[in-house]
Amino acid sequence: MTRRNQTVVSQFLLLGLPILPEHQNLFYALFLAMYLTTVLGNLIIIILILLDSHLHTPMYLFLSNLSFADLCFSSVTMPKLLQNMQSQVPSIPYAGCLAQIYFFLFFGDLGNFLLVAMAYDRYVAICFPLHYTSIMSPKLCVSLVLLSWVLTTFHAMLHTLLMARVSFCEDNVIPHFFCDMSTLLKLACSNTHDNELAIFILGGSLVVLPFLLIIVSYAKVVSFIFKVPSSQGIRKAFSTCGSHLTVVSLFYGPVIGLYLCPSANNSTVKEIVISLMYTVVTPMLNPFIYSLRNRDVKGAVERVVCKKQIFSFL
Repeated sequence: MTRRNQTVVSQFLLLGLPILPEHQNLFYALFLAMYLTTVLGNLIIIILILLDSHLHTPMYLFLSNLSFADLCFSSVTMPKLLQNMQSQVPSIPYAGCLAQIYFFLFFGDLGNFLLVAMAYDRYVAICFPLHYTSIMSPKLCVSLVLLSWVLTTFHAMLHTLLMARVSFCEDNVIPHFFCDMSTLLKLACSNTHDNELAIFILGGSLVVLPFLLIIVSYAKVVSFIFKVPSSQGIRKAFSTCGSHLTVVSLFYGPVIGLYLCPSANNSTVKEIVISLMYTVVTPMLNPFIYSLRNRDVKGAVERVVCKKQIFSFL
């Protein structure tokens, strides 16, 4: 009994992606390109917002933090996935697994809270345009960002500490490409009731509540939009919210598909595919969504490039 109550594993084996060996190099090149695109795209957004004073607004304060969260969120899993795809023994140390759980929850939750702050910003911008500056004051914006960081820190730390109490015995094979918390609990040889309770209460509320707040804010935005008599005003309002709505759909779509639409058949493959969506695809697409149809970002690119050209001639 004492043997089973001790953590006897020093590392876990990650089975990775269900890819045929002959396709391994092709998918490695694909995921490497996607990860580099994610890093480069989000870095460009962050640098533009820092360098261009025209982007020093509440919306872009939230966006810069979201880009940082996306960059780090993808970096929690992708480098290890790429390394294991080229390794004969795709493993991760026990301490590395706990660290991956912490930062995965931290940056995932951070993006979640920032999307709520951005939804509130769009609600104020459309429904109270004359009072926007006074409502979305610098103090409120910084407070919302700091609150997001503090809440995610405590939530991620709680789950990580609870996971550190769990004992693992002989079975150390994880049928995933990263240390997924729910998958790890299935391998445990000790009581996981506290972990499951924390996931159900805190995990559910931290996903469902922000999502409901976003739905409510956009319901108010839509009701306000249809009161606007000008078709030009309606188009402007939709263009203001379009990018954020797309990002919200990409963020919550896979989560809803995974947890609210369970499937008994091929559940492991389904979980892996959906996990790739929110760890690889969504962080890669977000910078393009916010830049391609955004005149402010395009203008910032032109101003920054022009400044560099001027300084190069001096």
